[in-house]
Amino acid sequence: MFSKILIANRGEIACRVIKSARKMGIKTVAVYSDADKAALHVQMADEAVHIGPAPTNQSYLIIDKIIEACKATGAEAVHPGYGFLSENQAFAKALDAANIAFIGPPNGAIAAMGDKITSKKIAADAGVSTVPGYMGVIKDTDEAIKIANEIGYPVMLKASAGGGGKGMRIARNDAECREGFERATSEAASSFGDDRVFVEKFVEEPRHIEIQVLADKHGNAIYLGERECSIQRRHQKVVEEAPSPFIDPATRKAMGEQAVALARAVDYCSAGTVEFIVDKDKNFYFLEMNTRLQVEHPVTELVTGQDLVEWMIRIADGQELTLKQDDVTMTGWAMETRVYAEDPFREFLPSTGRLVKYQPPAESATVRVDTGVYEGGEISMYYDPMVAKLITYGETRDQAIAEMRSALDAYYIRGISHNIPFLAAVMANKRFQDGNITTNFIAEEYPDGFSSDDLPDEDPSTLIVVAAYLNQRYAERNSGITGQVSDHPIKVSESWVAVSGDEHTPFDIEFDGVNGDYIVAIGDRSYGVVSDWKIGDPMFVGEIDGELVCVQIDIEGIGFRLSSNGVQRSFKVLLPRVAELQKLMPFKAPPDMSNFLQSPMPGLLVKVSVTEGQTVQPGQELCILEAMKMENVLKAESKGVVKKIHAEQGANLSVDAIIIEFEKDE
Repeated sequence: MFSKILIANRGEIACRVIKSARKMGIKTVAVYSDADKAALHVQMADEAVHIGPAPTNQSYLIIDKIIEACKATGAEAVHPGYGFLSENQAFAKALDAANIAFIGPPNGAIAAMGDKITSKKIAADAGVSTVPGYMGVIKDTDEAIKIANEIGYPVMLKASAGGGGKGMRIARNDAECREGFERATSEAASSFGDDRVFVEKFVEEPRHIEIQVLADKHGNAIYLGERECSIQRRHQKVVEEAPSPFIDPATRKAMGEQAVALARAVDYCSAGTVEFIVDKDKNFYFLEMNTRLQVEHPVTELVTGQDLVEWMIRIADGQELTLKQDDVTMTGWAMETRVYAEDPFREFLPSTGRLVKYQPPAESATVRVDTGVYEGGEISMYYDPMVAKLITYGETRDQAIAEMRSALDAYYIRGISHNIPFLAAVMANKRFQDGNITTNFIAEEYPDGFSSDDLPDEDPSTLIVVAAYLNQRYAERNSGITGQVSDHPIKVSESWVAVSGDEHTPFDIEFDGVNGDYIVAIGDRSYGVVSDWKIGDPMFVGEIDGELVCVQIDIEGIGFRLSSNGVQRSFKVLLPRVAELQKLMPFKAPPDMSNFLQSPMPGLLVKVSVTEGQTVQPGQELCILEAMKMENVLKAESKGVVKKIHAEQGANLSVDAIIIEFEKDE
């Protein structure tokens, strides 16, 4: 067995590999860029080697630097994680030449499956069902449009060397095909150094279901069931689960056997994933094979009891699989949500910055948190915006969802925007809970984007009751201040008004000395509150009328901002007379920024498409911003005249930075 391995990655997956290696008694080496010198994976590893500046093409993607780090530390093998060099044939070859083991499949399998065009041909030859499409290399936009018309819209444009949703576009007509081909080509070149794009039929009402395989160097190959990965946004997975609520045992067996046949066809060894698209009638078609560990591998681990990272290491060491196909069982249900640094209320734009507060839910037999960050750390603009993967387990799907909802409530993140409110909304969505999902789920359920109106419609009294309780606890503490005038103690009122926006809710509150709880009366309804919450705690955990409630707390001046189940509300709890006077306070309108194009996210201004004095039309391209390796085209919402360009091409922009100013309408 290896005595020391190097992890050629960063973030949560580097931390994840370190955990398994540590369990196996193997020492670990981390590599890091300038931006990651204080990262969690660097702190967790036994050794760490600096490999260059923050941009990935100057650090994590430089093969020679990884090999130099191996030689300098005596690392005998490299685990590539996912992304970066994990499916890079040149990297695997270079390691082999340096007599360093690659914890992954052989070069030939990486080459064959890493190219989507080649992989589909091999799959077809191996008897694997494939999606109709054009597998040749497309020369230019005109040829892409011609091929799309021959296949029939809608079509999917895909980067041949792509992954993670980059270099992918759906086109439903010639115009979308033209723009999609240009964007896919550009993103592919930027992200993978390979601008080849192919076209295939886009299957309507599809599910994205993948099969986990394990194969060793002795000819043994098995599959470990399926993962349902249909909840996606812009082709990026958001929620995954195992098993799928849609797949029956016969379909699972057929998909698994085809996945194993494909693995055998390319002499695969290590962990790998064969992805399929499945239609409403359970017809399935091969999409691609990922020759690496998948982001969503934890759900398979929880339902099968297998450590996939440990198996990858053992297989790379030449050990034989001790598992047979009949030994594989799927017990219970696992659910995974990807917690991203992005603002769901602003079209999911990336949010970078420092984690001022970071408190993940406590891990247990039913809750797992795979993360690579910590309180005080930073979410960098240079890398993927993932904060963590939150995984829950239950005996049934409903139990796994319930565990996820509770865990999301307990996930406390401040300093950046995050997508937990959106994840909470998905978990509460009846269609999701019923298992009636496709890859179109998010587009269909949130056609106009995500807003506060899409949050779960829970009892609004819950947050009012918590605000009442918190206010009373603070008021009682304040009443005990020393130095009070004798015989004039501060009295705590039992009658208050909770003010949230224009909503005023009168209530009464009293302490029940017999039962040791507080009674909050709103109208003709009373609520009993029991909690051991202490003043200053950022999380209220307690029972309201016997129901467990978890509410996140932020102090806002003299009030509170409370968050639960994705819903956020701000409250001021005022005495009745003060609340009446508060209604008379004038409203201060925010400044009018309607004549400015502001940067919706931190990012690089790749292109400015207009000039000063130019008249622009609705839908016209104004500029292109790149963030997290994704290009975002900003377009004009209405007709106007460009007055001034405030930002130059190549500038790094912060959120709300002014890019273009337009003439004011008279």
